[in-house]
Amino acid sequence: MDLIVNTLVFVADSGLDVLPIVAFLFAFQWFVIGKRMPNGGQIIAGFLFVVIGLGLFLEGLTQSLFPLGRMMAEQLTHPEFLLDTVEHAVADVTWKDFYWVYIFAATVGFSTAMAEPALIAVAMKANTVSGGTIGVVGLRVAVAIGAGIGVSLGCFRVITGLPLPYFIAAGYFIVILQTIAAPKEIVPLAYDSGGVTTSTVTVPLVAALGLGLADAVPGRSPLLDGFGLIAFTALFPIITVLAYGQLAILRDRMSRSKPPDNNSE
Repeated sequence: MDLIVNTLVFVADSGLDVLPIVAFLFAFQWFVIGKRMPNGGQIIAGFLFVVIGLGLFLEGLTQSLFPLGRMMAEQLTHPEFLLDTVEHAVADVTWKDFYWVYIFAATVGFSTAMAEPALIAVAMKANTVSGGTIGVVGLRVAVAIGAGIGVSLGCFRVITGLPLPYFIAAGYFIVILQTIAAPKEIVPLAYDSGGVTTSTVTVPLVAALGLGLADAVPGRSPLLDGFGLIAFTALFPIITVLAYGQLAILRDRMSRSKPPDNNSE
């Protein structure tokens, strides 16, 4: 019964969130463009589906993904799991003992990015616009590798308690250097790749992992240390996609510089 009530509450809240968008679009159509909204009934029905979907999605986050992230973080950071013994105190655990957390975080970042619908759509569009030069799978893998590295490094920051601005500043310094050297055609796509990575699938799981990890590691605050993983997830795909473009240029130059095969019979 509580599940149904909570779901209805989330649906009602989603309706209030979407209502200004609907009102603005219809008002703009009527008063600025001066025409009636075509297929108005179909559009309203679509917005109702959006509201219901958002409500179910938010309830799913509350009931499954956030508790799952907290549970996995607690299990992976427990001293009994880290050191295979209950005799060690929490104070004896160092950042090196959390290697399973780093591996798990990298796996979560990679797999969620590969499954991200927004990234799939952008990769397919980039493949079409580039005439097949940019591969769909290649771009998705490049973004997913960056997301995996970003989430893993973000978990390292949560565990060590190092300041977040240092990591972000260093990361964007690398991005600036790569932007200068990377082909111009790949730069806008690389920047957009960081944005589409942090979407429907990735954000809930990464946020749940960060909050659960900060809550499980002694001396860490979920408010101060639990957030920030999404920033890593958005930053490092930019680096890997720019590197993907630079490697493509390097491979092309190497193929051109290779002497032709003049074997004669």
